[in-house]
Amino acid sequence: MKKIILSLVTISALSTTGVLADSTTDIAELKAMMQQMNKRLVKLEAENKRLKAETKKHIKTHTSSKKSHKHYTSSKQQEKVAVLEEKVEILEKHTAVKSKAPVLKFSGQHYLHYQSLEDANGDTTNKFGVSRNYLQVKAYFADQPKSYMRVTLDAKQNSNFDKGSLDVRVKYAFLYLDNILPATGVEIGLAHTPWLDYEEHHGWYYRAIGETFLEQHNGAHFQNSSDYGINFKTKTEYFSSELGVYNGAGYHGVEDGEGLRGEWRLTAHLLGSGKKHVHKSDTYADVSFLGSYGANDAGAGNADGDYVWYGVHGVYNQPAFLLAASYLKADKAGEKTQGDGWSVNGEFRLGTLSESLNAWNFFARYDDYTLDTDLEKESTFIGFSYKYNQYVDFIANYQEDKQDGDSKKKKYLLTTEINW
Repeated sequence: MKKIILSLVTISALSTTGVLADSTTDIAELKAMMQQMNKRLVKLEAENKRLKAETKKHIKTHTSSKKSHKHYTSSKQQEKVAVLEEKVEILEKHTAVKSKAPVLKFSGQHYLHYQSLEDANGDTTNKFGVSRNYLQVKAYFADQPKSYMRVTLDAKQNSNFDKGSLDVRVKYAFLYLDNILPATGVEIGLAHTPWLDYEEHHGWYYRAIGETFLEQHNGAHFQNSSDYGINFKTKTEYFSSELGVYNGAGYHGVEDGEGLRGEWRLTAHLLGSGKKHVHKSDTYADVSFLGSYGANDAGAGNADGDYVWYGVHGVYNQPAFLLAASYLKADKAGEKTQGDGWSVNGEFRLGTLSESLNAWNFFARYDDYTLDTDLEKESTFIGFSYKYNQYVDFIANYQEDKQDGDSKKKKYLLTTEINW
């Protein structure tokens, strides 16, 4: 019987190499169950040895008891083997994905929306759209299970190629090597820039309806979230950082060859959790210093020469609410970027008022950025979100963009955010 179980283990191990990512949980459960079975078999063998010894001494008086026990043991083992065989058969029916990497992790993120947009002339347009459509795969390495290769494809409408369709382009394509230095990993390739991904997972949870203040077109509009280069990422309990060197033009920009750009984020995690991925249900307080120094990015309208900006950001979160604020300043940039400004945003979780409202959240944000040319840009966001399940969120919000006090855009937006 033990040979049958071990054969099943071998079959399971072979099948796990080519099973789709969404079968990973079943495979893990199967492996755990088989480990438990092996332990129980060892105990059963020891028990059988003990019974055989007793049988030799009391063969006449214990014959019927021995038969009963052997029948019980055999019956239970056969039942468990049948369950394991069924699980293996189910897993083998999945379409195989062949890869040199032992684990492939697939995921996706999608923002589907309906909007009513009023422009500066008072004209209104109503339409459906898809503002983000990510498909992502990570290939993990056998000898370094926390290291991986990541590729993220972004299908975006109204791009530079075809105004009417969803054009696919690469957003991320980098190699991540874990622990190349103490508590430090590195991304090499088309990698994260230091700030935006951090803020979207710590201080502004509503990227589905608007970019962060640093990236927003009617805000600071300093840069975007990925670029060609290298990014060193350090994580400790009370301190984390990202230090990178990049081309400077971003993932959809054109590199002009004028030089590289250094970028950074230094974060103090006052209440800890700097080593973990935080959630809305956690309590954390972070203060960050961020910035960039280096070559001009013509795509942002900067003048020739160095491009220098920096800022500070603070966030406090607990299960009931979130409060965050930032200040940004560009010292050396083109006339479309150079200036300074601030932003504040907050979220209140309505579950604090009643358990029946646990899925509902209220949020608001205000941005104010003034160029050195004295043009003032303001943006206001206000809305509600509803968590339908662990994969789907519904968001309804109002947004108004102003320049020098005049309304440039009013938008009513209904968004469905999907993460899988």
